[in-house]
Amino acid sequence: MGYTLTEKILREHLADGSYEPGREIGIKIDQTLTQDATGTMAYLQFESMGLSDIETELSVSYVDHNTIQVGFENADDHAYLESIAKKYGIYFSRPGNGICHQVHLERFARPGKTLLGSDSHTPTAGGVSSLAIGAGGLDVAVAMGGGAYYLTAPRVINIHLTGRLKPWTTAKDVVLKVLSILSTKGNVGCVCEYTGEGIAALTVPERATITNMGAETGVTTSIFPSDEQTKRFLEAQGRGDQWTALAADKDAVYDRTIEIDLSEIEPLACAPHSPGNIVQIKDLNLPVDQVMVGSCTNSSYVDLMTVAAMLKGKHLPAGVSLGIAPGSRQVLTTLARNGALGDLLAFGARILESSCGFCIGNSMSPCTNSVSVRTSNRNFKGRSGTPSANIYLTSPVVAAASALTGKLTDPRELGMDFPRIEMPEHFEIDDSMIIPPLPASQRTEIQICRGPNIGEPPVNGPMPEDISGQVTIRVEDLVTTDHIMPAGSRLKYRSNVPKYSEFVFEPLDKEFSSRASALQAQGIHNLIVAGQSYGQGSSREHAALCPMYLGVKGVIAKSIERIHAANLVNFGIVPFTFAQESDWNSLPEKTEVRIPGIRKALETGEDNITAYARDKQISLKMSLSKRQRAILLAGGLLPFTVEASTKPRKGK
Repeated sequence: MGYTLTEKILREHLADGSYEPGREIGIKIDQTLTQDATGTMAYLQFESMGLSDIETELSVSYVDHNTIQVGFENADDHAYLESIAKKYGIYFSRPGNGICHQVHLERFARPGKTLLGSDSHTPTAGGVSSLAIGAGGLDVAVAMGGGAYYLTAPRVINIHLTGRLKPWTTAKDVVLKVLSILSTKGNVGCVCEYTGEGIAALTVPERATITNMGAETGVTTSIFPSDEQTKRFLEAQGRGDQWTALAADKDAVYDRTIEIDLSEIEPLACAPHSPGNIVQIKDLNLPVDQVMVGSCTNSSYVDLMTVAAMLKGKHLPAGVSLGIAPGSRQVLTTLARNGALGDLLAFGARILESSCGFCIGNSMSPCTNSVSVRTSNRNFKGRSGTPSANIYLTSPVVAAASALTGKLTDPRELGMDFPRIEMPEHFEIDDSMIIPPLPASQRTEIQICRGPNIGEPPVNGPMPEDISGQVTIRVEDLVTTDHIMPAGSRLKYRSNVPKYSEFVFEPLDKEFSSRASALQAQGIHNLIVAGQSYGQGSSREHAALCPMYLGVKGVIAKSIERIHAANLVNFGIVPFTFAQESDWNSLPEKTEVRIPGIRKALETGEDNITAYARDKQISLKMSLSKRQRAILLAGGLLPFTVEASTKPRKGK
């Protein structure tokens, strides 16, 4: 029996454990990436662990999220990131160079390499056949220091593509079709692997769109084989020597196979307020207030050239605004030199910085009660920065059609020929905005810049013998990390945990932080009770770090998404699930809860434990590996790693 491509790469990088689907394994990480919203804390944690060397083949620090510098906080963080990159031998992609996933795809991602990134859309690099996984910043810090990354050996889903996309249907529609099948929940511990004759015509940027937004299904990652399309892309980026052919064995066995005929796909959209709300464009007829093209999902050269071709010689209708955010400086420079940028400006577009900006709600927020059409990957309520806005996620051609007509429009109704834009044989390469690592001999004199907003990462204490606390908040299904730890203008406090913690659950309950702090001051543990798919969305580890700082000891949920569950463990918060989901109703807010013997249960490997609430006994489950139990006992990955590094090695 042959291996899937996923299993081949994982087996080649196996550092701990034996490969059995459903069992925890540790893998060697070749490359890491961080971005400024999560990377600042990752590097603070790297320093706190006493690590002194980068042990990966390549680590890159990107500044792409909080590039708007209102106040000193973001600029100070950028200075910290640049100085620490110089100190430890990390590549530094300066503000303005582009979105981490787009730039990494262009300049660094390689077939067969493992990539761990402190951003949930790290799987973008699966478009070039990297096994690319999003994780919390603390996991990335450990990997940079040479530690293994631990995950569940995945079940592999074969997305078998046949046929060819018709004009006006795009890679974005392919991944929305996949979302319509898999939904945004129930896919923890899976990998989507793309096969079939239909992939041959999909370029690397198209594949990257699919692997990028595959993150919304909750899978660990998505990956395409490395073939002639991969070779062509790497050659166009001046990296042809890094190409190698990779594919699953012909007799590989998959856990599930999904058949998709590309020729049958129609233009699709995600309707408010979830990426899993898939509808057909032809069924929508809504006036549009705003159109935004860009993000790590759809900001490639071909994406923006197609939009420019559709809009050339026309003008933006009154009452509609259009923003364009190229994914990288390479794309923006190319558009400027070939005249496409002028066409977009002549139409009436506002050209934004090559950054995450509008996608995370820190710029171009739409007006009250508006309809905004966006090519990004998430439309959670309020993520745009405007709680009352209705966000529809579409392909660039649907966005352009909507900008032309002022309403959500199926581009097939425009009566124009589909503009076929080819990927260039050679991109103009300019890496001057990427600062390479200094020689080791020059790093000792580097002084790290620390502004007043940058503090030490808080460290949790060991797990207590018992959890005795109160349900500080109870939330419904599909609560995202944006709900737990808001982004937008609040992100500037990411390096200042005491300040950032004031905004935990702000979109759902503005009093949570003060309530949790008051209970913590009384020695009462805080507990969060949640519904299904708790913690979906961003890999933002602050959604676990800040609750830990406020004294949260456990999350009791119907189900918890992969990255967030790992982050909870990393910060010493026990991720419990209900044995009976109906018990969610038995734990309203302010309920006093005791979970006696939690420390002993973790030490002895118990999977089940009983919680006591009022006069009711509630059965809880803990799906934890031996390593995760040890981390929880220590109070989190940071104290666990420090403790492990101080123990004498065998034979010493």
